[in-house]
Amino acid sequence: MYKGNAAQNISGGVFLRLFRIIPIAAALCLCSCTSLTESSESSGSSTADLTGMNESVKPELSESAESDDYEPLNYTNQIGTWYPYMDYAEYMQGKSADEFRAAVCEMFTQAKSQSINTVYVHVRANGDAYYDSSVFPKGTYLDGDYDPLQIMLEEAHKLELSFHAWINPLRCQTTEQMESLSDDFIVKQWAESNTGTFVNIVNGRYYLNPAYEEVIDLICRGVDEIVRNYDVDGIHIDDYFYPTTSEDFDKTAFEASGASDLSEWRIANCNRFVHAMYESVKRVDSDILFGISPQGNIDADYSTLYADVRLWGSCVGSCDYLVPQLYYGFENETCPFAETLAEWENLVTCDSVSLIIGLAAYKLGAEDKWAGAAGELEWVENPDIIQQQIELVEQSSADGYALYY
Repeated sequence: MYKGNAAQNISGGVFLRLFRIIPIAAALCLCSCTSLTESSESSGSSTADLTGMNESVKPELSESAESDDYEPLNYTNQIGTWYPYMDYAEYMQGKSADEFRAAVCEMFTQAKSQSINTVYVHVRANGDAYYDSSVFPKGTYLDGDYDPLQIMLEEAHKLELSFHAWINPLRCQTTEQMESLSDDFIVKQWAESNTGTFVNIVNGRYYLNPAYEEVIDLICRGVDEIVRNYDVDGIHIDDYFYPTTSEDFDKTAFEASGASDLSEWRIANCNRFVHAMYESVKRVDSDILFGISPQGNIDADYSTLYADVRLWGSCVGSCDYLVPQLYYGFENETCPFAETLAEWENLVTCDSVSLIIGLAAYKLGAEDKWAGAAGELEWVENPDIIQQQIELVEQSSADGYALYY
């Protein structure tokens, strides 16, 4: 279990669509952990030797970073929620800085009243930055001349909310968006001269290829400028790792690597860039957290996304917390909630990695067509399902939960 400089224990409730207050209590997870450089046999996963990382992803501390006296605000028991970029169209487009600030203040005040203590806020979703960046172009929905991240940080910290900057490391612009992008940006240069290597197109959208050190360097430069220039409390990534299982995505790099197993090779690539992001954060301030929110189906994490969640949950050097998206009901035929929660409890064995459970508040009242016949109507017929899940999380070894609305 982690503790930031301003770590606190919070007891309270989250005001759900159920309109009731739910008490919070999280159990302490006492477990052992290994180093990333040790064998991954105990986690049952494969990883690469990460000790020879390209030094270009390890910039020296600047004087401004060294003298910054901000102490990151993080909580022993996270009660989190996500704010995705899709909402920006409503409270950012066509709005002045003051109007945006008012909307953010109202949004965060509501979260605070519901006992939320940690917010995961999209600052780079598609290769575009909702902050002052020299690496990535201006956010698609940002049409005003102000810094959204700075405003959101100020309003969050006024309310003592821990602010984790949420980014998608590999996902970039659509092919149409890329055409209108300035040639000043590296992603545009790669789209014009390195498609098929550094970047590739999947379903009309560009994605970075993490097989290359140049790509890892770009990812880390993006992380570095956020943690150096803003008083964020954490960096947060979700489940957008490899966008496809097709062999064509990284065929050139795989053939050049000399590796024989594509899946194991891709898993090693993800481990490299995850570890590099973690190191980029810690190099600036060891108290800033780095968290990952993988999908809840562990088998699918490996088979479709090449995300080595077993390694990340058992070793020092990948992340400070995991927020698996357990967006399943109790009757889900593939991943029933209680059994899947137990699997993640068994997976996170490192005492420096917190387990936060992602819950699907957005499913309340809706049919779940992916749950199978037994669970399809569970979210309609059981309005107390989120309350029941929180109560089960309270009884588990998890360190909190997060709600996606």
